[in-house]
Amino acid sequence: MQSPEVPKTKRIVLIAHDNKKEDLVEWVQLHKEILSKHHLYATGTTGKIVHDKTDLPVHRFLSGPLGGDQQIGAKIVDGEIDVVIFFWDPLTAQPHDPDVKALLRIAVLYNIPIANNRRSADYLISSDLLASSYKKTTIDYNTGLPIY
Repeated sequence: MQSPEVPKTKRIVLIAHDNKKEDLVEWVQLHKEILSKHHLYATGTTGKIVHDKTDLPVHRFLSGPLGGDQQIGAKIVDGEIDVVIFFWDPLTAQPHDPDVKALLRIAVLYNIPIANNRRSADYLISSDLLASSYKKTTIDYNTGLPIY
C-alpha cells in the first residue's frame, strides 16, 4: 500500500476555542492571500466568524462541542484533511476536552501537521511545502512499518 501524495492545494482546517477566536481571525486576515489558494474547513462557530470577517469560503462542520471535532477527525481518517490550525486555549477547561484530545490524537496518528498557536501557524503557512505537492509518510499500524 502506498501513501497518497498531498496535492498542491491543501485542505486546511481552522479551529479556535472561544478565547482564541479573535486571534485566529486576525491570523487568517494576515494570511488571507495564501489561504485563499486552499480549501478551508472549520468547526461551526469558528467557520462562520472567519467567513464573516474575511469573506473567504469556509466549509463548516458542526460546532466543536456538538461533534465538529469528531467530524474533522473522520475526515482526517478518510485522507481528506492536509493541515490543522487549532488555536486552543490551554487555560480554560472545555466541555468537549475528550473530543479535542481525540482529534489531536488522530491528527498525529495520520501524520497531519498541526499548529496550536500563532507562531507554529506562521511556520506552517510560510513553509514551501504548503504550496507544493508532498509525498506523505504514514505508519502501517498493523506492521509498524512506514508507508511511503
